[in-house]
Amino acid sequence: MELSGIASYLISFLTFAGVYAVLALGLNMQWGFTGQFNIGIAGFFAVGAYTSAILTTPSSPAYLGGFGMPFLVGLAGAVIASTLLGLVVGLITARLRTDYLAIASIGIAEMVRLFVKNEDWLTNGVRGIAGIERPFADTVLDSPFVYLVIVALFVAGVYFLVERAYASPWGRVLRAIRENEPATAAAGKSIAGFRLQAFVLGSAIMGLGGGLYAHFFGFLSPEAFMPLYGTFLVWVMLIAGGSGNNRGAILGAVLVWGVWSGTELLTGLLPTEHATQGAALRVLLIGVLLQVILVTRPEGVFPEKPPKLITRKR
Repeated sequence: MELSGIASYLISFLTFAGVYAVLALGLNMQWGFTGQFNIGIAGFFAVGAYTSAILTTPSSPAYLGGFGMPFLVGLAGAVIASTLLGLVVGLITARLRTDYLAIASIGIAEMVRLFVKNEDWLTNGVRGIAGIERPFADTVLDSPFVYLVIVALFVAGVYFLVERAYASPWGRVLRAIRENEPATAAAGKSIAGFRLQAFVLGSAIMGLGGGLYAHFFGFLSPEAFMPLYGTFLVWVMLIAGGSGNNRGAILGAVLVWGVWSGTELLTGLLPTEHATQGAALRVLLIGVLLQVILVTRPEGVFPEKPPKLITRKR
């Protein structure tokens, strides 16, 4: 019984870490490649999750739904919806930099969360959407372990595509924009255009992470997309793992989610009279971890290593 409980915990842990790895890879596309300071991750996360849930859940008089689409169609809808939102936001903010982009993006994310919270006809508001099924429902393959394998395959696929993009000429332009924008503009590159492309692609990946989260957890509510869970943790994961390094983004997701889960176990041991301070203590411990990493390894566990240029022999 204890072994089965440990196995169930590990499967749940790795699945959540995989979902956050997808979010971290999306953020790496924006911040690690191009230097776009997006603090609105939770908004794209929420749009992807709710879109997939609405497309795949059975009909309900409480909210929009009843389409009963397959799992992959739900994920495709999540990616498309997040892409469209990223395009709209990117067109507005593509020319903004650093703190101005941060203010704009976090404001948009809060608008999305409040919209989800208050538009009962669409999302069922604070009561949330329940009954979101995993793929292969009501079959022998309907198990948490199978879903872990599915999430791992999506993580591997996203990693492969993002890694190829990083090593491509397109990725070199993004890094050039991050390092020296005036020189890149002088070379004839469209700064706003490349920024917009990176922002939209990163947003699409975040939407995919939202769809994977919805089908694993099976229930959505606005509280799941608070800035702490949907933005702050993802940033810590990317910084800890190594900004600009895709392997670092995945490793950072596993490490930081392990610390976050471990702090939940530790705060559960607190006396009853101090239980209410447990959540604040967990955030404090994550903040301390971030400070330690910034002091000891400012470039993360896996620092960025630009791909080697291949020279052809004449």
